[in-house]
Amino acid sequence: MVEWLTIEKYQRVLDVNLLGGIRTTLAFAPLVRKSKGRMVFLSSISAYVSSVNGIYSLTKAALEKFCDSLRLEMKRFGVKVCIIEPGNFAPATNIHPQANPEKVWDSLPAEAKKIYSKELIEDATNFLNKSLVGGSKNSYEVVDAIVDALTSPTPKARYLVANFVEKGLVYLYLWLPTLLFDQIISLPTTKFRNMSQND
Repeated sequence: MVEWLTIEKYQRVLDVNLLGGIRTTLAFAPLVRKSKGRMVFLSSISAYVSSVNGIYSLTKAALEKFCDSLRLEMKRFGVKVCIIEPGNFAPATNIHPQANPEKVWDSLPAEAKKIYSKELIEDATNFLNKSLVGGSKNSYEVVDAIVDALTSPTPKARYLVANFVEKGLVYLYLWLPTLLFDQIISLPTTKFRNMSQND
């Protein structure tokens, strides 16, 4: 959650997930432009759907806005810019190890420990771990989307590579009033115990 992380942690994740892509773009843009090549970026459905993953979501949402601007700018040079938006493929990639509640608690800033209970930390950590395990093992779906983005004569601007439920959440985010969508996305976390130490 937002308050569980230090500004240093935010800076590290931003440096990799957002600025890493921007640095690479700036380094290779002249060559790609000269060859009328392609630029393909790996985003996530988390750019739309955020729930106990705010730090990751903000980097992917920012990357998408960067790509939107880049796509419009590069169009005049014949360069296509594509965004791959995978759902949960954690079991296929092992991109995120299982979190340990005690380690999460120990890493919290002192102020967060005063506000959030240890039980909530355990519930949120278990929720995250369960979500990671429940993802897809078929990494080829993402690979196929990347290959299409790189080789198709008419690539899509966005490739939403996700299961039915994940796609549904993205469409609900885009079309429902924010208040209603917030209620739906919050349902899985309503059973978290003791939100506050003061409860």
